[in-house]
Amino acid sequence: MEKINEYLDQAARMAIEYLPKLALALLLLYFGFKLANRLSRLLSRVLERLGMSSSLLTFSRSLANIALKVLLIFTVAAVAGVDITAFVAVLAAAGFAVGLALQGSLSNFAAGIIIVMFRPYKVGDWIEVDEKFGQVEEVEIFNTIIVTPGRKTLIIPNGRVVESIVTNYSRKGFIRLELNVSMPYSESFPKVRDIIVQELLAIDKVLKTPAPEAGIETFDSHNIVLAVRPYAHPDDYWQVTFDAYERIKAAFNRHGIKVAYSEGVEMGTIGE
Repeated sequence: MEKINEYLDQAARMAIEYLPKLALALLLLYFGFKLANRLSRLLSRVLERLGMSSSLLTFSRSLANIALKVLLIFTVAAVAGVDITAFVAVLAAAGFAVGLALQGSLSNFAAGIIIVMFRPYKVGDWIEVDEKFGQVEEVEIFNTIIVTPGRKTLIIPNGRVVESIVTNYSRKGFIRLELNVSMPYSESFPKVRDIIVQELLAIDKVLKTPAPEAGIETFDSHNIVLAVRPYAHPDDYWQVTFDAYERIKAAFNRHGIKVAYSEGVEMGTIGE
């Protein structure tokens, strides 16, 4: 009983000594995380007013949020009575071990800094990375988020971006569409070319400078394949594509231009 009373007395003394510190540390942790989120958002608004680019804005906000929370953890540890020197040593050892385990993530972080500094693309640009095409929605510290024309969200590690060839379709402000149209061998190419170019120029979203182009690409077994090359803003890619084909088809109909195609269709069964 004496031992039990001794342990109970010791537990009571420790509770009196450490419980207030622990409660204060938990309160600081709870409200500190909320404050860190608000400060990072405030910093984001300030940097936005200063004219910082969207890509750098997102990256800076994420980095500031992480830095504030790390500082908060050190403060909470000090309030709780943890020996900061020993804590830093343990944290350094743990950080080294985690760094070895997360070499890929650290390389993505370094790649994120390179992307922000050299800006091969920015938020809103249409890019292609590893045959993945989409519009940049956000540049984070580890990943770049792009949205495809089909509204799919792709999360690409920044390290992959730095190591790959990045095609930026928005850098010059316009792109060239690569469309194909067929015409019969018997038809006059200058006539068909003029019809196509006039139809392209009638589309509002097709740029007048550089001027749209049309030329012979190859000779097929039944038709001559024409290369149709209008220029447009990257955001208007699909709309111009649809409008161009629609107007060219209607123009071919008005001018009586024919296209060779197979008349007969052979029907067959489908196996199991």
